[in-house]
Amino acid sequence: MPRGDGTGPAGQGPGTGRGLGRGLGQGRGQMGGPFAAGPGGDCVCPNCGATAPHAAGQPCNQRNCPQCGKKMTRR
Repeated sequence: MPRGDGTGPAGQGPGTGRGLGRGLGQGRGQMGGPFAAGPGGDCVCPNCGATAPHAAGQPCNQRNCPQCGKKMTRR
């Protein structure tokens, strides 16, 4: 930006970039992201080691262990 007025060289001013990728099908989706575990797998108790099948839509850390009652984690 030669004079600090925000114009800059031709073709490189405001409104000429690609934006943030919105509307191009690149969103993460509901409950997605790089660390999403998907619908399968098991919930495991870190206290006693008991397992239970993971139910889609219900996070393992919101379930209690059927044997000892502690909160479970995802395996």
